[in-house]
Amino acid sequence: MVSAEVAKGLQNLEDSSAPQQDKPAGYQKVLDQILSSTASTQDQTSDLEAFIDAILGENLGIVAARPLLGAAVESIKGLPDLELRIKAGTTALRSLESRVASFEEQDAQLREMLADAYTLQEEYIEAAKVLQGIQLESSQRRVPDDHKVSIWIRICRLYLEEDDTISAESYLNRAKNLRHKVNNPELVLGFQLSEARILDASRKFLEASQAYHSFSFSTVLEEEERTRALSSAIVCAVLAGAGPLRSRALAKLYKDERAPQVPEFGILEKMFLDRLLSPEEVKKFSESLSPHQLATTSDGSTVLAKAVVEHNLLGVSRLYDNIGVDELASLLGLDADKAEGYAARMLEQGRIAGSIDQIDRLILFEGTANGVERGGSEQRRAISGKGLRKWDTRVQGVAEELERVASMIQLQHPVCHNP
Repeated sequence: MVSAEVAKGLQNLEDSSAPQQDKPAGYQKVLDQILSSTASTQDQTSDLEAFIDAILGENLGIVAARPLLGAAVESIKGLPDLELRIKAGTTALRSLESRVASFEEQDAQLREMLADAYTLQEEYIEAAKVLQGIQLESSQRRVPDDHKVSIWIRICRLYLEEDDTISAESYLNRAKNLRHKVNNPELVLGFQLSEARILDASRKFLEASQAYHSFSFSTVLEEEERTRALSSAIVCAVLAGAGPLRSRALAKLYKDERAPQVPEFGILEKMFLDRLLSPEEVKKFSESLSPHQLATTSDGSTVLAKAVVEHNLLGVSRLYDNIGVDELASLLGLDADKAEGYAARMLEQGRIAGSIDQIDRLILFEGTANGVERGGSEQRRAISGKGLRKWDTRVQGVAEELERVASMIQLQHPVCHNP
C-alpha cells in the first residue's frame, strides 16, 4: 500500500496549478523521500510503483521524465528481495507498455534488471522472454553492434540452460550475422562457447568436440575454465560415433599435453588405443554426463551406450581377423541380432571394413575401413585366401628366424668331427 506521505506528495505535483518548471525537482524530492524511508521493503516497493505511474502520466514532459524513470529503475534494482524486485519491475513494464517508444533506454534497463533477477531465481525462460522485448532496431536510439550481440548471446545461453536448442540457435544465428563487427574478446568467447554447447545439445558431438577444444586454448579464460572446456571436448569425442573421424579427434586430444590432468583421460586413453571398455568404466563415466548426453536414441539405447558398443566393436575389429556373431554379442553385452545389426551398420557406413557371412554366422574383418565392398562366395574365398597368405608369411618368418638362430649357434659352437 502506498504511504500517505508519498501519495500526498504525488497528488500535489499532479495538481494542475503547480508550476511546470518545479515538477521535476518535486518528483526528485518524492523519490529521495521513498529511498530514505524506513518503511518495509514491501511498502517501499508500492511507493516506487506509484511513483513510476505518476511520472509516466500526462503531467510531466518526456525529457524531464526520462532521468527520473532511470533513477527509479536503479532504485528497484537495489531492492534486496528478489520477489519484490520482480513485482516492481513487472508493474513498471506494464506502465511503460503504451509509451515504450518514448522511453526505450529506460525500458531496456528495466528489462535487463528483470532478467538478472529471474536468472538468480533460475527462471531462465522468463529471463529470456524479458530480454526479447528490448528494442535493438530503433530509430529513437542507436544501439552499438557489440550490445546487440551481447543481448542475443545472453538470450541464447539462457535458452541453453533449459536445453531449448532451437530457440537458442535462432538467436545465435542473429549474433553470427554481426560477429565480424565485434571486437570484444569476451563476446567472441561467449559466441564460441554458445556454438559449442548448441552442437553438443544437438548431438553433433564431433563438431562440438572440435569447438570445445579450440575454446580451451583461449588465453583470455581462467585456467579452470580452459580445463573444463578440454573435459567437455573429451566427453563429446567419446560420445561421437566410432570411425576414422572420431579416431582423428581422439588422437588430437590424446596428444594434448593437458589431457592427463582431466578426470576423463582414462577413458580417452582406452578409446585412443582401441581397448575394450568394461561396464564399470562406462558407469563411472556416465555419472559426469549431462541429461541430454544420456538421452535415449531411436533404437532404445542411450547415446553413451551406443558410442561404447560402436567403440568396442571397432576394438574387436583390431583384435580379430574374424569372429562369430554369438561371440561378438557376448563381448558387446548384446543379443546376437543387435550385435549383428551394429556390425552391419558400421560396415555399410565404411567405419569398419570387412563382411558378414550369414551362413556360417561369422564377421570377417579387413585391415582398413575405406569403403570395402561386401558380396558373395567369391569375395569370401578372396578373404579366406588373404588369411592363408598371411598365415604362410608368418610361418615363413618364424622358419627364417629359427634358421638365423641356428646359424649363430653354429658359429659360436662349431661341431668337431673325428678324423
